[in-house]
Amino acid sequence: MESQKWILFLILCTHLFCATIIGATAADDNIDVNYEYHVCGNSGKNYTQNSTYQNNLNRLLSSLSNGLNEYGFYNGSVGQDPDKANAVVLCRGDIDIETCRNCVTDGAQRMTALCPVQEEAFRWYNVCSIYYSGDDSTIGSVRTTPNIVQYSNIFVSLMINPTRFNQYLKSLVDGLTRNAANGGPFVKFAADNTTPPNLQTIYAYAQCTPDLSARNCNDCLTTAFSDWSGSPGNGKIGARFLSPSCFLRYEISPFFDYTLIKNPPSPPPLPPLASVEENGSSIGGISTEEFIQYEFITIKNATGNFSDKCKIGQGGFGAVYKGKLDNGLEVAVKRLSHTSNQGNQEFKTEVALVAKLQHRNLVRLLGFCLEGKEMVLVYEFVPNGGLDKMLFDPINRGYLHWRRRYKIIESIARGLVYLHEDSRLRIIHRDLKASNILLDADLNPKIADFGMARLFPKDETQGSTWKIVGTYGYMAPEYVWHGQFSTRSDVYSFGVLVLEIISGQKKNKFQIEESMADLLSYAWTEWRNGGASRVIDPMLVGESSPLHDITKCIHIALLCVQHNVAYRPTMTTVVQMLSNLSMSLPVPSVPGFSFHSNVTSSESSSSLQISRNEMSISEQLPR
Repeated sequence: MESQKWILFLILCTHLFCATIIGATAADDNIDVNYEYHVCGNSGKNYTQNSTYQNNLNRLLSSLSNGLNEYGFYNGSVGQDPDKANAVVLCRGDIDIETCRNCVTDGAQRMTALCPVQEEAFRWYNVCSIYYSGDDSTIGSVRTTPNIVQYSNIFVSLMINPTRFNQYLKSLVDGLTRNAANGGPFVKFAADNTTPPNLQTIYAYAQCTPDLSARNCNDCLTTAFSDWSGSPGNGKIGARFLSPSCFLRYEISPFFDYTLIKNPPSPPPLPPLASVEENGSSIGGISTEEFIQYEFITIKNATGNFSDKCKIGQGGFGAVYKGKLDNGLEVAVKRLSHTSNQGNQEFKTEVALVAKLQHRNLVRLLGFCLEGKEMVLVYEFVPNGGLDKMLFDPINRGYLHWRRRYKIIESIARGLVYLHEDSRLRIIHRDLKASNILLDADLNPKIADFGMARLFPKDETQGSTWKIVGTYGYMAPEYVWHGQFSTRSDVYSFGVLVLEIISGQKKNKFQIEESMADLLSYAWTEWRNGGASRVIDPMLVGESSPLHDITKCIHIALLCVQHNVAYRPTMTTVVQMLSNLSMSLPVPSVPGFSFHSNVTSSESSSSLQISRNEMSISEQLPR
């Protein structure tokens, strides 16, 4: 009996020594002493010296450390296609920001020396990772390759009960996977331990880049666990999986610091929204300390006293101005019109909602101003304005070649997935249209104008109302006629928008040869008859992009605008369809025609009051 205890003691001591070699604890992380690994050129693409791509890459790498957010994450790009350089940086969730920055600075300086001509490179440290590529899909998509899987040298079979050990390990990892995936838009990190009876304590952590959706994070970590080949850990105690999108690791000795694990911001309060308090300290139940409250004089000076020269738009809320703050930051300023019927509620909705949303395809709210009767929202300035200004202009539309249009479609879809599934609450936009999609300097889309949005707890997916708000032509039929809205209502609006992007024409002003037609009905009829080439913008015809891909996107759009709500796909399914244009799709049924002969179509946002016996339409300011 004593000899068995001595053997077990030697085994555990040997393991502890090996575990120390595999990975240091959070307390002894030294950048160049501990574990590191790199892979060059997994894509097989190289760049030439002094090329545009190399210049973009060097600029990108030099900005990584300063670009990190407080949670140790960065994703971004420099340059234009086809020479754009993209990067994703992630630090371990239990590392302080200074250690994180030092690690990233060191890695960025070394990567091009290690991979001097490769477009793609990945470098892991014990505390951070850096990945760059010329591939546009680098940001926001799951990348489990290149990767490394490493084990310790101690076999679980030497333990008392290896089967039970593996069961506890899997249970621990499954829980961490769920917690990390549901971590929200700032941090997707989870760490914990479990102590099976008569066995060693198991320590593990799981982490994803926070730009992944919950489902994509779950898929990445599931892949990581399965790559520990065969039974968990391949029969060994201690393993790690490292990839550009996620990390997974377990040991039987502590290797992370609970005290440094960062907690993301608290979720926003549940609806209904509270009224605006007179002292301005709380709006919609959210403390004003959570974002910037500007003084009215600051906004007034930034916009030249709301000069007409600075005016860039007009909506139901009021006028929108371009402004420049004292620090040089350009902003978009939305000022409530004192005659607006909907502005007060929109103000509260946007402050309560948009301040909590963080996604690269959503416009960012910087702050607000509330003084007396003045209500002002301050956003990031998006230089190319609304998609409608470029898409429906006969000259500017030429800048939107198919690759750009497809990227816009896919990015909007990802933004909606975030609203519907990946933000802390389920959010239905209710006014998705071309003018509410803003284009940044690189023509990346950002969903804007959340004044009509509705939010729900995660377990709710739909609602109803007697007051219909939105824009004619984009609203789903069940919403217009019955006041019923859900995430599938946004799916319908997205489908209309996709057809507009492909055709280059407005839904209600679609012109084919010399006649006018409804875009949805025409596209469906053409598709049913074996093709939809006449729906496609002539500016896209003859491009190198295959007609098959464009037609497939029309097919996806028709699935989104089906009259039967239950037949419409979720936005997650839409993203999967767009990511794999070769996949087989179901046959779409008849579209929902929102407006018939007894209702006049228009382009303005409106508020409809519905009674049981009649419907009346009251027009408001165009948005």
